[in-house]
Amino acid sequence: MSKVNEKIKFAGLNLKNPVFTASGTCGYIDELDDYMDIEQLGGWITKSITLKPRKGNPAPRVVETNGGMLNAIGLANIGVEKFVAEKLPLIRQKDTAVFVNVAGQKIDEYVEVASKLSDKDGISGLELNISCPNVKEGGISFGTDPAQIKEITSEVKTACGDKPLMVKLTPSVTDISKTAEAAVIGGADALSLVNTFTAMVIDVRSRTPVLANRTGGLSGPAIKPMAVYLVSRVYQDVAKYAEIPIMGLGGIRNGSDAAEFMIAGASAVSVGTSTFASPDASLRVADGLRRFCESEGIKKISELTGSLN
Repeated sequence: MSKVNEKIKFAGLNLKNPVFTASGTCGYIDELDDYMDIEQLGGWITKSITLKPRKGNPAPRVVETNGGMLNAIGLANIGVEKFVAEKLPLIRQKDTAVFVNVAGQKIDEYVEVASKLSDKDGISGLELNISCPNVKEGGISFGTDPAQIKEITSEVKTACGDKPLMVKLTPSVTDISKTAEAAVIGGADALSLVNTFTAMVIDVRSRTPVLANRTGGLSGPAIKPMAVYLVSRVYQDVAKYAEIPIMGLGGIRNGSDAAEFMIAGASAVSVGTSTFASPDASLRVADGLRRFCESEGIKKISELTGSLN
């Protein structure tokens, strides 16, 4: 039996451990049941949910790179009504924290989706997606302007009711501390960073972009050092003083990677791209993080957060 206390507090929630799945990489809730017991995770973050169903971008919309992958899914999803009717009953069967990622094209759409989820049992919190680079309206268009971030965070927070709101930030800004501060002022209970970096892969023979959307979001090991830096910066400049927890993500593959994010300032982490190679990657990360703490004589996993010398 492990001597490490893996439990953490995150945005007012008591969690089994600090490891989540990352939005957009693991579906709605039950897609990985054949590969692992997700109830052993601290939490699960659903793919983005919008007011109406979305088909997403045309194919091809995923391409592998040397250091990860590009995706341009375009927020394809079943819409909030079908999500509540078909997926929420499955969510309620799982003994783990579930955050629903909320997206839209206009602030009113974000607010309406949040309102429809605010009174639903089984949902632990909402993640505000204002950082998706693969849609023409909404997403990153909100996440680069501090004034808009403050406004949309405030309005969605009001619509959330008692549920905590986590705001997902884009790295595609000049100063991520400014956008993080705007989210905190708007009422965010937690911050999630970072989303993908806008990038392109070209077919050199046809001289055309591989993705039908031309560009996509780069994720995976290639972005990890940049993501760790941005987590550290937001923690030092904003989150530490505001006492706002950070969920760190970007290229996490093992327990050491997770520890790196937590030392930089994250209270929790989420695992995404590595799930495509190993569907049980998030559980492996949780196990590896616990073993790391055991090897270092760390009795409480939360002691890692912000411990950078």
